[in-house]
Amino acid sequence: MTRLAIAINKTRCIGCQTCAFACKMQNNVPEGMRWNRVITEGCDVEDGALGTYPNLSRSYLPIACQHCENPACQRVCPTGATYKDDKGRVEIDYDKCIGCRMCMAACPYNARVFNWNEPVRKPDFNFGDKEVPVRPKGVAEKCTLCKERTDRGEEPMCVRCCPTKARTYGDLDDPNSEISKLIAERHAYVLLEEQGTKPQVHYFE
Repeated sequence: MTRLAIAINKTRCIGCQTCAFACKMQNNVPEGMRWNRVITEGCDVEDGALGTYPNLSRSYLPIACQHCENPACQRVCPTGATYKDDKGRVEIDYDKCIGCRMCMAACPYNARVFNWNEPVRKPDFNFGDKEVPVRPKGVAEKCTLCKERTDRGEEPMCVRCCPTKARTYGDLDDPNSEISKLIAERHAYVLLEEQGTKPQVHYFE
């Protein structure tokens, strides 16, 4: 068995958004859409702060598809477009997606985006990994854990580009992997554990 996953050190995250834009470039993500986001906890604006000046605090939460073991999105998909592959990733078959957005409603992490219009890209051509499928209007899309890269044995682009090395990628089913050791040693946790989706993305501080 293989369960590919990411662990994120929140203490190291500086909110630079490099992961978000590296993901966007790697995966040919259209204008106005992000598969990978970095939100400021407790704030309704990007890069906000809590408190009253000069006593301010700020903490960042990188969030994308959690590649759950028990994905709510898969359970509600009427066509089987959302599926778990043999490496533990939650993926979308764009040819089967009918744009019903049931997966978006079911996901407790708000981890998907939808192509309401014909995708717009700047510059006005496709970019990124040539093996990444080009998504049409009318389908849901999200983080794939950089399927094309990870199938080649490479790290996801967000992990590769993080300037503070806040992200660790690996196999949760290998007890000797760096990610497994980090999760055990740093008492990592998952988001919305009470939902029962069993996310494979872990966080620690």
